[in-house]
Amino acid sequence: MNVRSFQLSDSSRVTELLQVALSEECYEKTIGPFSRQLSWDSELILVAEDGDKLVGVMIGTIERDMGCYYRIAVHPDYRRQGIGKALVAKLEGRFQQRKVNSIFVSGDEHNSPALPLYEAMGYGANRILNAFQKLSILAVH
Repeated sequence: MNVRSFQLSDSSRVTELLQVALSEECYEKTIGPFSRQLSWDSELILVAEDGDKLVGVMIGTIERDMGCYYRIAVHPDYRRQGIGKALVAKLEGRFQQRKVNSIFVSGDEHNSPALPLYEAMGYGANRILNAFQKLSILAVH
């Protein structure tokens, strides 16, 4: 498995993965922020590949001096294989390189299935960002 930065050529495969891995409502709430983050800072969008298959995607953002894990999606056939952990670890490294003051997890209802993953990686309840609505990538202009 390889975790790397998003590339423009990944667009259709990421969109397909998000549709397969997320509920319809979650997908619809994710695609706009994904596009906005892509236009602002694509280095905070990571993909995981298994051979030639795209099997995971992680969307992060930085608000002021705070890193935030916005959305993680792993293909259902590839869950529980360490892909989520690899994505979180890689994005955590990116946040640390940029010297953010703290890192949080977006606390929307669609992230609840991933909370055990985040908790296992040290992001407990005190690291859940309940005011996630204030994230710039969610703002509709």
